[in-house]
Amino acid sequence: MNKRAVYSIVAITIVLVVYAYDYFLNQEVRTQVVNEGNIPKSDTNEYFLPTSTTGQIVHHNGYSLSYSETHEQAEWVAYELKKSHLSSTNHKRPYFEIDKAVKTGAASWRNYKNSGYDRGHLCPAGDRRYTKEAHDETFLTSNISPQEHQFNSGIWNRLEQKVRYWARKDDGVFVVTGGVLKGSMKTIGKEDVAVPNQFYKVLIDNNTGKTKMIGFLMPHKDSRQPLYEFVVSVDTIEKLTGIDFFPELEDSVENRLEASNSYKDWSFN
Repeated sequence: MNKRAVYSIVAITIVLVVYAYDYFLNQEVRTQVVNEGNIPKSDTNEYFLPTSTTGQIVHHNGYSLSYSETHEQAEWVAYELKKSHLSSTNHKRPYFEIDKAVKTGAASWRNYKNSGYDRGHLCPAGDRRYTKEAHDETFLTSNISPQEHQFNSGIWNRLEQKVRYWARKDDGVFVVTGGVLKGSMKTIGKEDVAVPNQFYKVLIDNNTGKTKMIGFLMPHKDSRQPLYEFVVSVDTIEKLTGIDFFPELEDSVENRLEASNSYKDWSFN
């Protein structure tokens, strides 16, 4: 065998070894990220976390989520919004990144490119301005769902602002939000990201000495209607989604609050 052939074999061997090393190193890092995502964080209020119909719950520092691989998005994102979280600080908007903590692989942001839909945050960046890290974490792709621009910047944005109002007024609320991932839905991108026909938001507040709950169910289109027109019982949203929102509540309290569609304890002024 001549020297040139030997050098070629050596070079190829080195390339393969380096590639294998990088591959296994990346796999090890990814496994570590996934394992960290399985661990509830110190400020995660596990007591109020819903059930997962997908069996894949991921905990980030500022929110938790249940990822639906079938629909390539979260079936719910849950987080506590305290008065101390509310900040007027404007952080530089980062690029969206694929959430490596999702074991089955979160969808790429590229699915949304030229789709005609916004990358709609489920946990809003505006609710996580208290640190840059918390803000930037909301730009993981597991925290977005396809939303029409007029809906995202219109009625949905109004509801997000109202949630901040309640968080400031009552010194905190716990929020669960997502798209209704049922029925016939459009899809976008190469990974067939589902476009929900409806979005929901469920709030529970036990900071005022009296536990109260409210649910919103909105068609995926902009509306000029007042927000209270979209109030429904949490039972209604549970039947649509198959999610049990607050299973740790004492049954009699849970049943009473989730059956009600009253909004008299919530200010819409």
